[in-house]
Amino acid sequence: MERAILVNVSVTKAEKDEAEESLAELAGLAAAAGAEVAGKITQVRPRLNPRWLVGEGKVKEIADEAREAAADMVIFDRNLNASQQQNLEEEVRVKVLDRTQLILDIFAQRARTNEGKLQVELAQLVYRLPRLRGKGLSLTQQGAGIGTRGPGEKKLEVDRRRITDRITKLKRDIDGLEKRRSSQRQSRRKSPVPTVSLVGYTSAGKSTLFNRLTEERRYTSPNLFSTLDPLLRRVSLSDGAFFFLTDTVGFIRKLPVELVTSFRATLEEVGEADCICHVVDVSSPSCEHQLAAVETVLADLGIADVPVIKILNKIDLLPEEERGLLLSRNADTRSRTVALSAKSGEGVPDLLGRLREVLFAGHKVYTIRVPKETREITDSLARRSLVLKRRESAGFVEFKVLADPAGIVSFLPYIEQGDVPW
Repeated sequence: MERAILVNVSVTKAEKDEAEESLAELAGLAAAAGAEVAGKITQVRPRLNPRWLVGEGKVKEIADEAREAAADMVIFDRNLNASQQQNLEEEVRVKVLDRTQLILDIFAQRARTNEGKLQVELAQLVYRLPRLRGKGLSLTQQGAGIGTRGPGEKKLEVDRRRITDRITKLKRDIDGLEKRRSSQRQSRRKSPVPTVSLVGYTSAGKSTLFNRLTEERRYTSPNLFSTLDPLLRRVSLSDGAFFFLTDTVGFIRKLPVELVTSFRATLEEVGEADCICHVVDVSSPSCEHQLAAVETVLADLGIADVPVIKILNKIDLLPEEERGLLLSRNADTRSRTVALSAKSGEGVPDLLGRLREVLFAGHKVYTIRVPKETREITDSLARRSLVLKRRESAGFVEFKVLADPAGIVSFLPYIEQGDVPW
């Protein structure tokens, strides 16, 4: 396990007030990447030093701390430009990373699907290209060997061209996958089955709630970014109605713009949902900041018209009095806020009830009886309503459906009147 020194530099009062919290999050990111935190250093400055970000004296302090702690790297809680990173490495004599590089490394470790891997590689290359720089003679020599000799192009220029070409190919591949995903979204939009997206700050408990609702056993972890690849599963309600649930990548403050851009196609699926469940770790001291960070990303994606249910998760970690207060507020079924514990299941029935109201508002249950030979009517019914049950009798097929009355006007002649036992 590599050892890391963490460095936070504050300029504004807000940054100074949040320095400890931000460093704690950086420590969580370092742990998620597989590093052990060997020390933390902070500095408050009126402005950032353009050469090292920190002051010259602080650079020496970082170098001494890294040497004494036998650290393998120094991680800055801000982004570094190419010259700052190179200047720091020359002085500190160990690897220097910034927050974005750390997050990109975690994403590279966690991506499992082909699309996820392509998106992460694209984000890494977009980040790396403007920071490409020569280090000694190795990056200024021309290529050597058969097939590598050209018209005097330097290795640094070759590397830059290769990265540009790879970026172009990755964008083309991702565009192809996005077209397929867009086609799938269009098919879902035509379907009467609604979709719900789980969003939230990383490690808010989305995957645990996903498992609770879908009865899946998807991997969960307290580590940041344990979920990268989206998953779609069916969730059934007590009355037979059902919907599709998707889990998404966790958000974080200062989410690298390269990742937002690369994962935009995936994140845009959130905007296609019929309802968004915003999962918040109510036990976290940073709860309000985390909530605001997610809302900022959603706003940047232009998601405004989709109904949102705010889920206050991890109430099992709260003091009894505070927990009871949150649960008592669940009594208001009109509220778009639900307190629960995805781990224990407490409050989950309230969430399902709230989802039932949001997803199927105005829908009614009908029994429709059609002749067996009218197959086109049967096929049309499945496209216009949620089929809860189906049974056959002599010459007829009966369906118990949940539908918007306006959507099944053409089926009026086949609707059974009164309460039909099933």
